[in-house]
Amino acid sequence: MVRKIELNKRQEKIIEIVKENGPITGESIAEQLNLTRATLRPDLAILTMAGYLDARPRVGYFYTGKTGAQLLTENLQKLYVRDYQSIPVVVNENVSVYDAIVTMFLEDVGTLFVVDQGALLVGVLSRKDLLRASIGKQELNSIPVNIIMTRMPNITMCEKDDLLIEVAKKLIEKQIDALPVVKKTEKGFEVNGRITKTNLTKAFLALAGEK
Repeated sequence: MVRKIELNKRQEKIIEIVKENGPITGESIAEQLNLTRATLRPDLAILTMAGYLDARPRVGYFYTGKTGAQLLTENLQKLYVRDYQSIPVVVNENVSVYDAIVTMFLEDVGTLFVVDQGALLVGVLSRKDLLRASIGKQELNSIPVNIIMTRMPNITMCEKDDLLIEVAKKLIEKQIDALPVVKKTEKGFEVNGRITKTNLTKAFLALAGEK
């Protein structure tokens, strides 16, 4: 579960109290804030799940010593491709550039993954690739995408068990908008999903507690 990092004023006050007096019971915290234990229970649960506080039976709550930045880093290490990947849009290597442009427009994506007759990844098509092919007097209906696509082994890929933070680094390093999520087989790589900058943005917003 992704945990909310941004705290409200009462939660920040609870952390201050636990820092100064921990270990301290929930009843004692509630007393200092002039609140009931029941009112305080959701805040203590959030702070404990988020990692700011820890609790021990018959001892009470104590501060873990972790900063928001440390907790953010820890939570980033819990975001995996498999939880945020979306459905890939694929085309066969023999389709025309024109058909690929139509597919990209209809599917509203920035990257197409090209597969062979065995449904294995052989290339990637970006908007830039298709735009470049469109400039000039070429007959787009007669040019197959395998002429203009980025080919193996020059394709940057990821797998479902990769960390999102590592995928983000690849996207920035390669200056690309999307990666295919692949499964390695004896014959090659099957495309099972895609990770885009939009997927990453949604994941990081969820980490920050935004909808």
